[in-house]
Amino acid sequence: MASAAARKKVFVRADLNVPLDDNQTITDDTRIRAAIPTIKYLIDNGAKVIFSTHLRRPKGVTPKFSLAPLVPRLSELLGIQVTKVDDCIGPEVESLVASLPEGGVLLLENVRFYKEEEKNDPEFAKKLASLADLYVNDAFGTAHRAHASTEGFTKFLKPSVAGFLLQKLIF
Repeated sequence: MASAAARKKVFVRADLNVPLDDNQTITDDTRIRAAIPTIKYLIDNGAKVIFSTHLRRPKGVTPKFSLAPLVPRLSELLGIQVTKVDDCIGPEVESLVASLPEGGVLLLENVRFYKEEEKNDPEFAKKLASLADLYVNDAFGTAHRAHASTEGFTKFLKPSVAGFLLQKLIF
């Protein structure tokens, strides 16, 4: 994965569906810590990481299910400042991806804010795939779901590979 990732835009789908208390504080960061080896490996090898996940099952854009509370913990564990964007597709996302430095991480907003995610909408999957050069699925908890960011994505971007967590839990 190292040579394939160097200087590439790598879309990583992880499962960071962590519990939050009423103050939006993470109460168990196990899933975040589990995703770190893959992300760290990619940033250490000069990849531009586009990070995607979900939080709960929102019905459209729901502020309490924003991924903003995850940024401080991700930044701390990775040892770099993670940038979060308030969407997962569109011009703002494309601009931030284009300006992402090697070894940088851009966290996309909750992919389930779009109903197209769980419907595995091909156009939505294509928009996500257009952001990257390489796809890494490290979302064990959602790998069995035919969603746009897990199954649909792979129809539009090759290569598609398993991250370290997914490999560890499957093989």
